[in-house]
Amino acid sequence: MILFILVLVAFGQLVDGRGALDGAARDAARAGSIQKDPVTAMAEARKAAEADLGDVCSGPVNVTQTSAGFVPDTLFTVEVSCEVRGLAMIGLDVPTTLQASFSSPLDPFRRAA
Repeated sequence: MILFILVLVAFGQLVDGRGALDGAARDAARAGSIQKDPVTAMAEARKAAEADLGDVCSGPVNVTQTSAGFVPDTLFTVEVSCEVRGLAMIGLDVPTTLQASFSSPLDPFRRAA
């Protein structure tokens, strides 16, 4: 019975990790889409994702731009991935890497300075 409860908690952490990763991808895409250049956009996207996933991921948070370019009236798309805790709690050290992607339109009123 205790093992069953531990398995439920472990899978609950995986579901919670998936939700946190989806939210982090959304926040990263939005943070990047309001910047004035692609270098600053990726730096802010990484910062936003790491802030959201600090207590969820057991390793580094990877943020990759998957959209082509940084031109007005296009989408800024990022993919966020990390290894989450989950089944390690019950002794199954199975690496579980989750990833999420999100797109945000490049803001026409982006920061100018």
